[in-house]
Amino acid sequence: MSRNGVLLSKMNTEKFVQVVARFVLAARKALAKKYRFFGLAVLMFLVTLFVLARLDLLPNAPVADAAPVAAAPVVSLEVSPVAATTAAVAAENPVRITIKNIDVSATVSNPTSTDISVLDEELLSGAVRYPTSAKLGEDGNVVIFGHSSYLPVVRNQAYKTFDGIQNLVQGDTITVYSEDRVYTYAVRTVSKEDANSAAIPLTVRGKVLTLATCDSFGTKTSRFVVTADFVESHLISG
Repeated sequence: MSRNGVLLSKMNTEKFVQVVARFVLAARKALAKKYRFFGLAVLMFLVTLFVLARLDLLPNAPVADAAPVAAAPVVSLEVSPVAATTAAVAAENPVRITIKNIDVSATVSNPTSTDISVLDEELLSGAVRYPTSAKLGEDGNVVIFGHSSYLPVVRNQAYKTFDGIQNLVQGDTITVYSEDRVYTYAVRTVSKEDANSAAIPLTVRGKVLTLATCDSFGTKTSRFVVTADFVESHLISG
């Protein structure tokens, strides 16, 4: 290669290097301006956001539609037949009592007076619920008393109303009727007590039935007392 050719080649190389250097420098300056611009933009955004927040001008965040809540399942409360027939029973007066095991069947009266003469008069027609004792269907002691007589012949059958209740045993069934319901009781205890000193409690826990009668006709030295616990009640069918 000639001397002129070498010089030309060297000049072209230097120009190329200069062009590249200028390009790199320009690129650096552009990049620096870009970062400055980006930083300035971020700063302006933050300042604007701060001002809007202080002035309470920021829009509320969109509230997503609430997911539908599944309806609570309807629960059917199954109630046993016994519970269903006894839970809502109002207090009722007894009108009849039967005890199958000893062939007892008698009407029951419900006087409002505790006067002895009134009660004695009612006993001439059958069994009597003591006026201040509980009624059927309510907590307390339903006290029913009646005559008993073991004479072979009596003029009034009411004198034999509660014959044989002393022969009942634990678990025997006593059935008491109101105007439209049947109440069933199970015998718990049978005792012989002093008629003049042993009092029958009227306030007891739960639903209790007590039957009482003198141990012999025309005397009041002792009496037979039967205590029974409530089992169930239901409407009289048909």
